[in-house]
Amino acid sequence: MDSSRQGRDRDDEGRARNARPRDGLGRPLPYGAQGVPRQPEGVVRAPEETVAEAQKLLDEGKPFHAHEVFEDAWKSGPAEERELWRGLAQLAVGLTHAARGNTTGGARLLRRGAGAVRAWASGAARPRPYGMNLASVAGWARELAADVERHAAPVDAAARAPRLRG
Repeated sequence: MDSSRQGRDRDDEGRARNARPRDGLGRPLPYGAQGVPRQPEGVVRAPEETVAEAQKLLDEGKPFHAHEVFEDAWKSGPAEERELWRGLAQLAVGLTHAARGNTTGGARLLRRGAGAVRAWASGAARPRPYGMNLASVAGWARELAADVERHAAPVDAAARAPRLRG
């Protein structure tokens, strides 16, 4: 990355890309600090690979990074599945905020994502796409949102990770 152009980190094509290392919850760390490997952007995966990779990252307590995987599917997948992947990305970001201690943002995004995956499942020909139990995932998100608001304390992202194929 070339960080000399206009004082911003840029990729080889000149697009702005923050090169700062990040922690497991996606928070930027100082330059030179040891962060966790970032998810490459724009990766096109088969849907089953998306679910498996996102679950692995969620289980590792890296919901921000799982969000990046879902976002790739949302941006590269078929139009009829975009709302599904967007809703799952919102759930991962909601868990990220809850783990960072952002009670309001975490609960709001968890509920928004739950609504999106439920709405998608209710109109879908396949209510369990790629083996995911969307009703269970939506229930997990609503329960976690209530817990986050009730306790107003950061959650352990790995311990509270959803089971996508439950």
